[in-house]
Amino acid sequence: MEEDLAVRRIVVIGTGLIGTSIALAMRGRGVEVLLSDRDGACLDLAVQLGAGTPLPDDGPDEPADLAVLAVPPAAVAPVLLEAQKHGLARVYTDVASVKALPLREAAVLGCDLTTFVAGHPLAGRERSGPAAARADLFLGRTWALCPAGDTAPEAVAVVEALATACGARTLTVDAAEHDRAVALVSHSPHVVSAAMAARLRGADEVALGLAGQGVRDVTRIAAGDPRLWVGILTANAGPVADVLDEVATDLAVAAALLRDGSDGAMDHVAGLLTQGNEGTSRIPGKHGGRQSRYAVVPVVLPDRPGELALLFQAAGVAGVNIEDVSIEHSPGLAVGVVELSVEPAAAGRLADELRARGWSVPG
Repeated sequence: MEEDLAVRRIVVIGTGLIGTSIALAMRGRGVEVLLSDRDGACLDLAVQLGAGTPLPDDGPDEPADLAVLAVPPAAVAPVLLEAQKHGLARVYTDVASVKALPLREAAVLGCDLTTFVAGHPLAGRERSGPAAARADLFLGRTWALCPAGDTAPEAVAVVEALATACGARTLTVDAAEHDRAVALVSHSPHVVSAAMAARLRGADEVALGLAGQGVRDVTRIAAGDPRLWVGILTANAGPVADVLDEVATDLAVAAALLRDGSDGAMDHVAGLLTQGNEGTSRIPGKHGGRQSRYAVVPVVLPDRPGELALLFQAAGVAGVNIEDVSIEHSPGLAVGVVELSVEPAAAGRLADELRARGWSVPG
């Protein structure tokens, strides 16, 4: 943490994935971390992982510098009120993925919003709970801050320092604008992914045997905890419903055009696919700017220990930086195809090095 802020002790309420990851990151920076959770098993596991020590029943001997409320959106306001009544910390923040509802409820309950900075680290995994926590979860990620109009600048500075210490970059945004944005880029995609994954429940063995990377890509995020996501979607229902209405309209029109099957109808389907290309190209790239166009070098790789390490070592010898990597497994076979994304000018050099070392590089 920044020296001039003198943050030496934080309290983390909620030892799930995000709360425990924050605790681990701050412990790595030498900050004292006190943990609290209604679920004793989660709390015990977080403590065993080295995320901190349990918060005493009567609270800390003096207010902590910062309390992080890692609880669902509906719980933020009541937990904040209780924490402030007990003088748990000097500054408070939360990590819920919805911001407008908790702020409204906190105001209604009479919480002190001058010391509260609504926050949302945009990081996560398909797995949940403290066992999935990682100290590096927030590296390079955006951490949204949505302070209320009367939030003290000093409080904002403390939470900015927390995010920075966790390796994130902060973005200050209005709460309502934040909720509309995450409805588009996070919440609605989860529902769409779940709807597609639900189609697989009745899939026969032939269909499942033909499942490839495409269906895995589309359904990956559908593996999230339904209870967690019901809370998120309930808290951001309006903006999510607006996006889903638009997606549903596109899908309904596409279905009707496909049944029509005429050349004109298929031209309209092609138009939707083209719009999809255009939208995908606008997603920020590796370093937050415009997406770069990389060359893909496919490598047939035996499924045995150490093979990936040797592959990366070979790329290092060739002086080639691997920008991205994906693995396509071959069902029933002890091989897979690793796709290495590299700068186009380096693709030939990498392919030559890999072939010289005995790997099969198609193309």
